Amino acid sequence: MKTFPTSCRHDDAPTFSRRQWLASAAAGFGSVAAAGLAQELAGGAGEGLVGGLHHAPRARRVIFLFMHGGPSQVDTFDYKPELKKRHGERLPFSPAKNLDPGSTGSAKLMASPWDFHQRGESGLWVSDLFPEVGRHIDELCVIRSMQSKGQSHGQAVCMLHTGTDNFVRPSVGSWVSYGLGAESADLPGFVSIGPSATHGGPRNYGPAFLPAAHQATTIGRNGKTAAEAGFAFLEPQAGLEVQSRQLDLLSEMNREYLDRTQHGPVEGMIHSMELAFRMQAAAPDVIDLADEPESIRSLYGIGEEATDNFGRQCLLARRFAESGVRYIQVSTANVWDQHGNLEKEHAKNARAVDKPIAGLLADLKQRGLLDDTLVVWGGEFGRTPIAQGNGRDHNPQGFTMWMAGGGVKRGLAYGETDEFGYYAVQDKVHMHDLHATMLHLLGIDHTRLTYKYAGRDFRLTDVYGEVVHGILA
Repeated sequence: MKTFPTSCRHDDAPTFSRRQWLASAAAGFGSVAAAGLAQELAGGAGEGLVGGLHHAPRARRVIFLFMHGGPSQVDTFDYKPELKKRHGERLPFSPAKNLDPGSTGSAKLMASPWDFHQRGESGLWVSDLFPEVGRHIDELCVIRSMQSKGQSHGQAVCMLHTGTDNFVRPSVGSWVSYGLGAESADLPGFVSIGPSATHGGPRNYGPAFLPAAHQATTIGRNGKTAAEAGFAFLEPQAGLEVQSRQLDLLSEMNREYLDRTQHGPVEGMIHSMELAFRMQAAAPDVIDLADEPESIRSLYGIGEEATDNFGRQCLLARRFAESGVRYIQVSTANVWDQHGNLEKEHAKNARAVDKPIAGLLADLKQRGLLDDTLVVWGGEFGRTPIAQGNGRDHNPQGFTMWMAGGGVKRGLAYGETDEFGYYAVQDKVHMHDLHATMLHLLGIDHTRLTYKYAGRDFRLTDVYGEVVHGILA
């Protein structure tokens, strides 16, 4: 049995258990094996679901395509002919209390600059902003009645990523990692590609009070191109034997501290270091796109100026998905926040992501991955149908997100906004409901995935949220 050096011993340390011995021996690889066996017996569940999954899952993983800033629903997937017909007229009801009084002063309706067309066998409406995604409209479940909390980006982004608008809480991906773990022992359960440093920053992919091992491992960052993206400190700084001894020493010191204090977060830090060690062998092959054939690179728009960056991010997302990562968050570099210059800037943003997203959907489908991969698209809110100069203001009262694969109905438009696209009026879906539904599709009851902190049990949806059964296949 491995023991601590005399200098590390404390009389008040508890008995060294078999579990602790497994966790410290051979840089923690004994505990990895035990955890893997336990996870297999639990039906793929992680440490957050001790008794296994709550029901049969429809999805094994999530790819969240985050359109940072809020794309306009009335210019993308929520066709409103009445808005075009009454362009320039006053809104016939009271607008919401938005941040900028100037956006509600005249409250004049603003028609979409883009034409809409019915696409696919489903006949769902798609604007000319998304011609490539429109080719896959029969795969999409378009939720047109989304609602959220928070008129500002900071509030709404936190609500989207953590389920709360004003407190530090674990992100969705951290909850999924905590509940399910990773399918691969050599890769994290949660990866964030190109995360933004603004509007929440690390809080949008952080674990808060969950064990540190469930924070997203980030690849690249906002402001850097995806071609430059990589995991920080992935290259070993010393030989494997030296590094293994370093990790042994760090694990030994941390576990001694954990024995004395029973301070849970320390164990998460230990797991994080052990994972980082294993990733040095596995991750380089996953993030190296050199072996992808030209036909696949072209499918994602890699090599084309407008689409190269997001195309690389989406291709990385597919590679992480097939390698066992449970939750992959992909963030846009361009911000969909057009208070002015809507026509020019929305067109630029859509051009950057349209072909890569269509490529991702096609690639997942042809590999048989779309059936058990839940793809989610959207921003923190939408935009108003009334003008703010030649742009639109924030609108969390009614907006659009869509899902594909992973157990949702195909070619469906769910919910409605009013005739101008301002307020959700039918089959409303709050952000808590979206989170509850995502967990449900992964085999998790959102009311039962909890973590005790500060004297009470917390969950992603707090005390809210209903599964949206109307969109389940």
